Amino acid sequence: MLADHRRRRTVASGVLTALLLALTSLSSAAAWSQSLDATTAAAIDAALAGPHRSDKNKARDQYRHPKQTLAFFGLRSDMTVVEIWPAGGWYTEILAPVLKAKGKLYAAQSGPSGFQYQRNDDAVLLDKKQKYPDVFGALQFTTLWSPGELVIAPPGTADMVVTFRNVHNWVNPEYKQDAARIFGAFFAALKPGGILGVEDHRWPNPKTEDPNAAEGYVSEDRVIALAKAAGFELVGRSDINRNPKDNHAHPNGVWSLLPDLSLKEGEDRETYVEIGESDRMTLKFRKPAGK
Repeated sequence: MLADHRRRRTVASGVLTALLLALTSLSSAAAWSQSLDATTAAAIDAALAGPHRSDKNKARDQYRHPKQTLAFFGLRSDMTVVEIWPAGGWYTEILAPVLKAKGKLYAAQSGPSGFQYQRNDDAVLLDKKQKYPDVFGALQFTTLWSPGELVIAPPGTADMVVTFRNVHNWVNPEYKQDAARIFGAFFAALKPGGILGVEDHRWPNPKTEDPNAAEGYVSEDRVIALAKAAGFELVGRSDINRNPKDNHAHPNGVWSLLPDLSLKEGEDRETYVEIGESDRMTLKFRKPAGK
């Protein structure tokens, strides 16, 4: 009976801990949403619900927490923002309508030097701009590909640079990119005091990190070191996009998880659907004043 009592107490404790973590997460998300000014918050809500977004893209909001993430970065609707390697434009669908009236948005694509799948994604975003001119009409395209294409916006003009799930590519030799040059391009584009927002698949232990990020994961320590080497200062990190269900051990890395579900025959699809999308870091950096 003593063992049963201990078991029940352990289970109850685990349930209570889970509830407390859930409440903390909800409270944190609400707090970040409230940090947005009313105009920007309303514009994000309208963009998220907009008919230009597919149901498939909207379904990913539960994993990507776009409103809370942009609030953490400090987005305002009157900013000049550069989105890095936007691919098909999942975040561009949100940023473009928020910034179209008073702000400015540059999409720094991989351009003609990129891989074929990247060029395909670039074409998808261009098609969206043509299909929804009222949403994307003011979007301006630039190119980021080291070492030759590094001017992502007129120097010293951007209030914010954001990059979502890209840093792991820049440390992967397959891409032949120079991560130091790329972070330097961010620094050059930003005004003094400007913000760099980074989200990527998070490897939890820098001591066991794959230096090539072949599974798609990169450690926070490595990203922070790259940003600091370029001159940035770290001003915040958030658990908004942390996913404790992701144990970081999958046959095909992050691509085993949603939205790719790149699985081998016989693997349990529902197991990966239950995990959701990857565990992700969310980091905020600042270009120091006077730099």
